[in-house]
Amino acid sequence: MSSDTYRSYTASERRQRGRALFGGARQALADADTSRHAKRIDRIDAAAEERGARELASMRRQLDTSRDAVAEAKTAVRTADRSGRDAAKKALRTAEDTLKRTERAARRLGL
Repeated sequence: MSSDTYRSYTASERRQRGRALFGGARQALADADTSRHAKRIDRIDAAAEERGARELASMRRQLDTSRDAVAEAKTAVRTADRSGRDAAKKALRTAEDTLKRTERAARRLGL
């Protein structure tokens, strides 16, 4: 597993992984077998990696949807008549705010 892989750990997995790391380190100091702890850590990492991949795919879809919504709102502003222009501009601002929030969340995930 590479270091650039996004993993999404649950709180329980963080605790279990920490306990496994501590147990493995303790057994390593005692020159005992640490394979049991290594296998547990690998299972937790695999589950977190799978969850992270699903979250990244979902974030990409959400980002595309938000970008499409902004494009549609801009088109609506350009094609609106005078009576509907204010509502179209408000819809554009809302779509742009949603896009900003989505982009911020995507940057936190590393996209």
